[in-house]
Amino acid sequence: MPLSKKPLVIITRKLPDPVEARMAELFDVRLNETDRPMSHAELAEAMQTAEVLVPTVTDRIDAELIGKAGPQLRLIANFGNGVDNIDVKAAHGHGITVTNTPNVLNEDTADMTMALILAVPRRLTEGAAVLTGDDEWAGWSPTWMLGRRISGKRLGIIGLGRIGMAVARRARAFGLSINYHNRHRMAESIEQELDATWWESLDQMLAHMDIVSVNCPSTPATFHLLSARRLELLQPTAYIVNTSRGDVIDEQALIRLIEEGRIAGAGLDVFEDEPSVNPRLRELARKGKVVLSPHMSSATIEGRIEMGEKVIINIRMMADGDRPPDRVLPSMV
Repeated sequence: MPLSKKPLVIITRKLPDPVEARMAELFDVRLNETDRPMSHAELAEAMQTAEVLVPTVTDRIDAELIGKAGPQLRLIANFGNGVDNIDVKAAHGHGITVTNTPNVLNEDTADMTMALILAVPRRLTEGAAVLTGDDEWAGWSPTWMLGRRISGKRLGIIGLGRIGMAVARRARAFGLSINYHNRHRMAESIEQELDATWWESLDQMLAHMDIVSVNCPSTPATFHLLSARRLELLQPTAYIVNTSRGDVIDEQALIRLIEEGRIAGAGLDVFEDEPSVNPRLRELARKGKVVLSPHMSSATIEGRIEMGEKVIINIRMMADGDRPPDRVLPSMV
């Protein structure tokens, strides 16, 4: 069943101007000019009136909200690749289609992942802070600000999907040995292209890696995948980089092990309780033990506009009575 000719589309956050302008041309759009995240009550009201809701990763669309949605709500077109903010099963049960924006941010996220892989062992932000602090730089010294060489180290990628493969291609150029853990082994052609070694056992891979990159999606199965027990398998010289979702790692355990010197450090773009960042992590950052960035691995102008274009395509296909190309089913999460 198609939507109305100009469906009512409610967008929960401020989107790039070109995206909002195009949506305004095509649909009956209600924008969020302030970019302030909607409250639970405001989301409920939006879902009682909209034919299409366009949420982002900051909007928790749970079963309770979906249960209160009006019968006119036919599509939740998520502005984002991950759908861990949406109860897809509940939406499907209420006849509401959920879509996302896949394959747009692979390169952008891989760029940031590689940046963190370089920044943490080479103490990049710690060194940069010396020149912006209150004390004068004393000058070069043979034993000062020593980090770790990247070339020749073993990189373990958790989740060799599209982003993971993009990370692997970059990492190979820096001389890293590529290792990975997936539930299922990749095709031989992909392993040969990336010169990648599959580890059936995540535990065994972790124990042998110098750097671990988390690139798997957040699902119930990956919640605290890197548990305290698994983190303790890492070598004390190992580093962790996470540009996926914060809840894949037991953050409290990670903090404790870095504080105790049992893990060398971490580069984190995502956090378990976003937007709140654990004060102990901030203190570790001040000490140069971790590099923190505010969930910006996908933050490029080009990427955000391409995400908007995918949202528009999904809405238009639904409005025309066709199946949206980026439909997400419960079996996919």
